[in-house]
Amino acid sequence: MGELRYEAPDTIEAAVKLLARANGAARVLAGGTDVIVQMETDLIEPELLVDIKKIPQLREITAERGAYRVGAAVSCMELIEHEGFCRAWPGVIDGVKLIGSIQVKGRATMAGNLCNASPAADSVPALIAAGAQVTIAGPNGVRQAPVEAIPVSPGKTSLAKGEIVTSFLFPARPPRSGDAYLRFTPRTEMDIAVVGAGVNLTLDAGGTCTSARVALGAVAPTVLLVKEAAEALIGTRVGEAALDKLAKAASAACRPIDDKRGTKEYRIKVAGVLAGRAARQALERARQS
Repeated sequence: MGELRYEAPDTIEAAVKLLARANGAARVLAGGTDVIVQMETDLIEPELLVDIKKIPQLREITAERGAYRVGAAVSCMELIEHEGFCRAWPGVIDGVKLIGSIQVKGRATMAGNLCNASPAADSVPALIAAGAQVTIAGPNGVRQAPVEAIPVSPGKTSLAKGEIVTSFLFPARPPRSGDAYLRFTPRTEMDIAVVGAGVNLTLDAGGTCTSARVALGAVAPTVLLVKEAAEALIGTRVGEAALDKLAKAASAACRPIDDKRGTKEYRIKVAGVLAGRAARQALERARQS
């Protein structure tokens, strides 16, 4: 490994140029809660670190005609303390609150959580359930992509050399919408999810579900968007029959591994139960919105 070079550009264009021109391994430093640990344990040996926290527009949370744009360098605590966003997307906040300790949340970002590409990342199922889009800047310009298109396998993303996630866009929410994220872990605090489940749904004036998204974490190489589970809710009043169908669809979609936190069979069972609980919570929030 050569000498580590640290850069802290103040524009997106400068950050992209640094990453695109890097000869060796390069990493983006948003909060550093994953990258620094991986460097200290010799899992990665970058020659260039590009710190994006000094780029002003990446530190902003802005409302855009009912939608919200969240910069890639916004910390978890900054998001948790934003009252408007918390009211609009409580399920996303459910996931963000589970990212490490309060000290970690003071540094960590959703963009880092996403681009670390862990199947067990806590914010990612909630982001996917929310239908969030990422804006990506790179040498060939700016493009948009759904959150679920970014992780491609554990530790790997679809981002090309020189590309960085600059922000998340959360769509404007229709009335009677609710979302929720739940995870199951062996411990109550600061553990990695055995299973995570995010659900987002909208009801019509009569209480029938008109749209839904269901995402599962820690049960496959990437977080799953489970369309069959969402379809179990759409067109129903989200009663027990629909929730049972959702749970079966969630379990059927799982492709987990055995590890020290749980067996394949255990994860498959828990996924169905947890998705059902998250749907109930999302339903209650939709009814109260």
